[in-house]
Formats: sequence, structure tokens, C-alpha cells
Amino acid sequence: MTLYRATVLDTPQDPFAGGRLRAEQDGGLLVRDGTILARGGFAQLRRDHPGEPIETLDGGLLLPGFVDTHVHYPQVRAIGGLGMPLLDWLQRCALPEEARLADPSYAVATADDFVRSLVRSGTTSALVFGAHFAPAVDALFSRAAATGLRITSGLVLSDRILRDDLLTSADVALEQSRALADRWHGTGRARYAVTPRFSLSCGDDLLSVCGELLDEIPGGWMTTHVNENTVEVAQVEEFFGTSYVGSYDKHGLVGRRSVLAHNVHATDEELRLLADHGAGVAHCPTSNSSLGSGSFPLRRHLEHGVPVALGTDVGGGTGFSMFKEGLQAYFMQQLLGADGVPLTAAHLLHLATSAGAAMLGLDDVGDLSVGKRFDAVWLRGADDGALQVNLRNALDPDNALAKAFALGTDADVAGVWIDGERVTD
Repeated sequence: MTLYRATVLDTPQDPFAGGRLRAEQDGGLLVRDGTILARGGFAQLRRDHPGEPIETLDGGLLLPGFVDTHVHYPQVRAIGGLGMPLLDWLQRCALPEEARLADPSYAVATADDFVRSLVRSGTTSALVFGAHFAPAVDALFSRAAATGLRITSGLVLSDRILRDDLLTSADVALEQSRALADRWHGTGRARYAVTPRFSLSCGDDLLSVCGELLDEIPGGWMTTHVNENTVEVAQVEEFFGTSYVGSYDKHGLVGRRSVLAHNVHATDEELRLLADHGAGVAHCPTSNSSLGSGSFPLRRHLEHGVPVALGTDVGGGTGFSMFKEGLQAYFMQQLLGADGVPLTAAHLLHLATSAGAAMLGLDDVGDLSVGKRFDAVWLRGADDGALQVNLRNALDPDNALAKAFALGTDADVAGVWIDGERVTD
């Protein structure tokens, strides 16, 4: 066993439902075989367990491992395409890069960059948009397994609109997706996600195959995009004669194990449909801002009872840091005025950790409670850096957490643990 001594912060109770930040400023966590056995003040835990080795994580904050509910593995090298709306950005930046993953050696190198970036940002669980090529998806799962990350991902499927080398047929999609799911789903910490790219690039036959796959993979997931850009939304409605969410629902793709990214331009009817089926929405603030997609209607999602968690949306998003995503979420809600939700630091931590874990059905992570697996991030910057200066002068734990979201970067992630094992990239 190991007794960790740190300032421990988490949100086991949803702040949107009246929960508060839980904090121990001189806290202790007793961990054995990856499970948290005891939590409390360090002095008391030390008295109760005098012989256990101590790991002191001083001067910073110990937080739950981050949960990224929407991030694109093939786009790790396409970050920073600024000044373009979604569809232009896809054609000029994202899709050419994604096509390069047809080369298995390039895919392996990209997977290495991607997984390393997740670890260095403190992300321990992620719902990952995979690649259009089965060997590239294999490369992602293999690299994630070597690191220990909790990854849910799958083969990206499209049969129209995109460049020809990224398209597939319904039959090939079914065959390749089944083979990948058979190989990876439930192996170690890997799970499979059926992944239609978006309704714009998927006809009814392909979406029907996606519904078939979701039905036949026990505990499988579905992830896609929805209502991101007004031009895209209008085209989808023209193709299907129904709403964007409705284009998925008609094929059985909207349910408890569905996570749809963006949903910036949702109608009330679509929000009711998502809530009725228990589907979740990945909110991607830096991408929505960078691509000019719009301001996320968080208040309307909450009022309808639609689960929301944070995603980075690399590479439309501007990096892997959940601190940055939380801060941008805060900014955008502030700018919405009366239509926005006044977010606290506890809300941001919840959206980056426990909300994502709940959305992805990861019941044993997301906070640092007794009985949970020890997935954790130690945030601790340089002694003379702005983050540490501000943490030393924090008024209380809530203020310290606010400073972490305002100032924290990947460079300040001093340690990452998954299942009690310290991860190196």
C-alpha cells in the first residue's frame, strides 16, 4: 500500500445539482492495488496506518484524472488551423491529414504522438474519434494499451461528401468494425465505439449498419458529431428531411451509450429527444470558438436534463489541456450573459472529470472516493512560476482550483496515475 499526502480536490457530488467541491488541504489517500482504501486528513490516516510508505505530493493539487469525451486521434498534427469555419477547415486541414493514416507507419507515429499528448495533459480516460483505416485504429488501441489509458474508440465511417480515399461501403464498414470490436472491445481498458463521422457524410445504409453494430457489440458505444455549424445543419436537414439528432435516432443510434459532440445549434425537440434517451453531449469550447461554430447553450441542456461533459476536439480544438477547455467554457458562458450559466471552478472540475466518467459509464473513476480506482493528476508548477505563486497565495481550496484553471498548462502536470500506476509516456 501507499499513503499519498497532498491537497486533494474532487467533485463526487454534481455542482449543477447543488454539490460542492470536496477538499482536504493536508489530505491523505491510502491506495492498494490501484484502489483507494481510505481517504481523510493525512495525520489521522498516518496514525491509522503507521507502517505504510508515504508519497508526498506537496505544493500543488491532486485531482482526479481528466476524462476527455471528444478528441480526434488523426488530428494531433493538425492543431492550429485558425480562421476557417468547420467545413473549410475539414477540407484544408483535417481531412488531408487523416488520409495520411492510410500509411501504417505514419499511423503508428501519429498514435504515439497522440497518446503521449493525452498523458502529458493529465487525461487518463478518453472517448476517441478513431481513423478511417482499420490498421490505424489498431495502432491507437495498441499504443493506448501499452500506456494503460482508458480508451473507447473505433473505425470512423463515411460513404459520401468526403474525399474518396476516406470513404467506405456499408459491407466493408460492417466487416472491418466487427473485426476491430472482436479484437479490442473489453480487452484490458479498451472499449469499442461505433463511429459514424457525421450524418453529412453518412447515408441511411451506412447509418443502418452503425445501428446494427451498436446492437451486436455488448456494452459498445456510439460517438459522432451533431449540430456544430449552421451550414452543416442545413445540409443534413436537406438530406434526411428531419433534424440532425433525428437522423441518428431513426437508426437506433441515440441512447444511454451515445455521446454526440458539439450540439451548438440544437432545437428544443432535439434536446428533449437526447434527454429521453439518456444520450450525452461533449462540449468542446475551444473548437467552437476557434472554428466560429457558436456559443454552447449549456443552460438549455441543463434545463432539458441532457448530460454534458468536456471534450478537447483536437484538432479543431486548440490542444489537449482540460484546464484550457474549462477556462474557455467559463469565458463563453460569461459572454452569454443571462443566457449563460455562471460557472465556478467546481463546475469546471466536474465537467472535466466526474461528468465525463459518468457519461462514459466509467463508474470506478472520475473522483477520488474510497472504492474508486486511483486515476489521478498532480498539478504542480515551477516554484517561481505564476501558477505556484498564485497557489501559495490562494484564499481557500475553491480559489486554488480557480487559479489552476486560469493558469494551469500541460507543463504543470507533474504526475499522472492510472489504476495506481504512475504513467510515463
